[in-house]
Amino acid sequence: MREKSTKVLVIATSRKTRGGITSVIKAHETGAQWKKFHCRWIETHVDKGVGKKLWRFIISLMQFMVLIPFYNLAHIHLSKPPSTYRKYFFFRLAKLLHKKVVIHLHIGNQIESVWNKMYEKFFVQADVVIVLSHVAEKMIKKLLNGKEANIQVLYNPTVSIPSTGEVSQHPYILFAGTLDYNKGFRDLIRSFAKIASDHATWKLVFAGNGEIDEGKHLAKELGIEAQTLFLGWINGEVKDKVFKEASIFCLPSYAEGFPMAVLDAWTYGLPVITTPVGGLPDVLEDGKNALVFHPGDMQHLSHQLERLISDDELRKNISKESLKLSQTVFAIENINQQLADIYKELL
Repeated sequence: MREKSTKVLVIATSRKTRGGITSVIKAHETGAQWKKFHCRWIETHVDKGVGKKLWRFIISLMQFMVLIPFYNLAHIHLSKPPSTYRKYFFFRLAKLLHKKVVIHLHIGNQIESVWNKMYEKFFVQADVVIVLSHVAEKMIKKLLNGKEANIQVLYNPTVSIPSTGEVSQHPYILFAGTLDYNKGFRDLIRSFAKIASDHATWKLVFAGNGEIDEGKHLAKELGIEAQTLFLGWINGEVKDKVFKEASIFCLPSYAEGFPMAVLDAWTYGLPVITTPVGGLPDVLEDGKNALVFHPGDMQHLSHQLERLISDDELRKNISKESLKLSQTVFAIENINQQLADIYKELL
């Protein structure tokens, strides 16, 4: 088959959906491989009511049925169990037509708690399974219990506007992501409250949708209402400004695939405080390229916040390491080339 004739259908959530998967695919769109392999994105899911979700699914399945005979490969993005049931229709049809299939898994340490036979079917029958880290690779091999699968690691890319490398002097700690239990945003509020009176000029800034009212109530209850700011969901120039002006980034998650918010922070040269979850243990070095604490350990989080707030030199050193990661391991050009290599190998 001539390389110029190869075509890839990308099966994933809507480009208007807020979240990491959409950000990753938009980053892939910028790569040379997107045009080289004539990639086309079929949007299967929207963040709307049940009726609109069902309608979007039906339309996407019809599109897929019409297009797949003319394509060589289906690149199917998966996350939690509901996603596996939606995508199974696409998967089976592609296999029936003898098309190559790439399964791209976007969850990390959660996989053990949500594992079911559907994941096993995908992984064993797919031509390639892409996971976000070596941690996830080892976990899935264990869950497959000896069954063969072609698993390859592909990190999420850095996608934000590159930083100048200068550490901001604005005294605020940025959290970016959905405000819910899984992201640990309440832990950040409680941990900061322990040291807030010693750092009256410092604030917490939350960028993201979710349980905003609950966050405001907790901050008020702990007496740090004046030191917290909830921006809601941000993007574009507003997001760029907020990241550039932050001094510290903190993501206290309990579970991740490979958090795009941390990748964004590294791109902007922000020193990061985070938990060793999902794919992050692949690269985290506590005290060198991040400050690390275990999920839910608010005493340790308070200590790490105190360290980074109080030590300008430590912030500068970790900031340099952040930029290094974003420009090497997670550079978008490198990740897109690795994806092109996967396509080329299959086609």
